[in-house]
Amino acid sequence: MKRGGRGAKREARGGQTKVPGAWRLIRIELPADGAGFTYRLDRDKLREVRRREGRYLLRTNLTESDPAKLWQFYLQLVEVEAAFKTLKGDLAIRPIFHQEERRIEAHIFIAFLAYCLHVTLSQRLKPLAPGLTPRSVFDKFAAVQMIDVYVPTTDGRELSLTRYTQPEPELKLLLDKLKLTLPSQPPPKITAAELAGVVQTF
Repeated sequence: MKRGGRGAKREARGGQTKVPGAWRLIRIELPADGAGFTYRLDRDKLREVRRREGRYLLRTNLTESDPAKLWQFYLQLVEVEAAFKTLKGDLAIRPIFHQEERRIEAHIFIAFLAYCLHVTLSQRLKPLAPGLTPRSVFDKFAAVQMIDVYVPTTDGRELSLTRYTQPEPELKLLLDKLKLTLPSQPPPKITAAELAGVVQTF
């Protein structure tokens, strides 16, 4: 195929940066006068890429000869690396600024509990909402906020209302998929009468 003009050259350079994988499968020839260029699909490279799709080459020092077991060990390694990535990233276990040993242990223990919840959510997402990650679910739930509203009364007491914001339609759909329901709004609370210094007349 043949294209011409400076606009075509700019388009070609843009394709090189936007789709580098496909760009490697294209052969481009520029004429000596620079008036245009021609391009064609490199079918040999395309066949080579297709032959390599979906294949892994694992090198190991293990003596196990069964490829299935070696693959299982590799998947376990991937899970361990993902666990450390989650602890360092989403759960932010580091850095630790505590000085006392008991506080450091408490920090790590809380991070471990959070990781257990992270894994539980991940397992729950697989059958009910495949394609979603715990991180994306956290981002959606971040829109829900808990607020405390205080209303003074005429007799010196105070009405306390703890409320969470109503979820958006997208979050409601996610809750339905995960078969979760938000707890009911807590009842209002009112403080005991504090009428010191208040003179009542009848």
